Amino acid sequence: MATFTGTVRFNDLEGGFHELVTDKGDVYRLSKAGSVKAGDRVKVKGKLEGGGFGIHMSGPSLEVESIDKA
Repeated sequence: MATFTGTVRFNDLEGGFHELVTDKGDVYRLSKAGSVKAGDRVKVKGKLEGGGFGIHMSGPSLEVESIDKA
């Protein structure tokens, strides 16, 4: 499991989803993010989902184990 810190943003592509933009500038689509909202600064523990495909055309999917305000 990895830990990422950054800011949540909402991407309205294909119905909308939340992304995490890390402090390093990497972008991850948040899977099972719960009740986060755009602009929240958070610390996320989770795992990167490998393989598969999606319609979101965003960064890799990050399956959230826990998410806390940073």
